[in-house]
Amino acid sequence: MNTKLLMSASAIVMALIGISLTFLPDEISVYLNVEATGWLPLILQLLGALYFAFAMLNWMAKGNLIGGIYSRPVAVANFAHFFIGGLALLKAAVAGPGLVSVWVAGIVYAAFALLYGIVLFRHPLKS
Repeated sequence: MNTKLLMSASAIVMALIGISLTFLPDEISVYLNVEATGWLPLILQLLGALYFAFAMLNWMAKGNLIGGIYSRPVAVANFAHFFIGGLALLKAAVAGPGLVSVWVAGIVYAAFALLYGIVLFRHPLKS
């Protein structure tokens, strides 16, 4: 599997989410029909910082050999993030089937979880 492509794609997705959450917390709250008062904008901005930092980790590690025992912490962190996030998003999508954006995010997360699971549990292939 081409881990450089996978790491780049996930880095771009997470960077876009991170930048959006960091600079547009009020607009995202309006889109989600949640009142942006109190701590919510700050929490969304901190979440954006986490996404952006994770994106930078993936972008900087994209050239490393990843899989099996190589760069295992990076593979485990990505698999855990996308697997747990995918389960949460798909659960929310099933509970509120009218939210197309939640379905799309859940499917994207599930796809990344599957790909990172393959990377995590098998030895890397020679490029």
